[in-house]
Amino acid sequence: MFLEILTKILGGIWKLRSCCNTIQIRIIKKIMSFIYTKALQKKGSWISIDANFESIPLFPHGIYGIFISGGVKIGSNCVIFQHVTIGSNTLIDSAGFGAPIIGSDCYIGAGAKIIGNVTIGNNVRIGANAVVVRNVPDNSVVTTAQQNIITRTQPLNNHFYHKYNGKWRYTDKNVSQNVIDKNELDILNSKFPK
Repeated sequence: MFLEILTKILGGIWKLRSCCNTIQIRIIKKIMSFIYTKALQKKGSWISIDANFESIPLFPHGIYGIFISGGVKIGSNCVIFQHVTIGSNTLIDSAGFGAPIIGSDCYIGAGAKIIGNVTIGNNVRIGANAVVVRNVPDNSVVTTAQQNIITRTQPLNNHFYHKYNGKWRYTDKNVSQNVIDKNELDILNSKFPK
């Protein structure tokens, strides 16, 4: 309980992560790193302070079971579900040696694994439990088991939609917005009636 309160007082996990990267005073940096590590461990997660994010990803179900190793680069406006692993391959004799690079506007489903020196393009959707060990071009969908890539000619809509106070909302560039497009509302309401 104390850890959660302290993490909130210090601005949350992402503020702690930022402090770990920017604070120059060694003892304060160690204290912030300790609190950051413990806060993530409490959620069964690890997000390296050496991972690079263009913007804070959206974690629709919270940061539970998330593993993101050092050296990973993730673009802006990405959605990452629970139990996702984005891991480096540190076997120097391996063809996949290195860390993943993930583009912007990507949607990474629950339990997905992205491992090694792979590049994921912009606007890619990775299905739940998919294992990605090869490069994926822009505007593609990766499905489970054997990696199947379906390239689209038009950008995909990878917003995470949710209902809040009876209204459909989505997050874009870390800003939550009401859905106003009638076609989107019709589709959402037809699949998720009141």
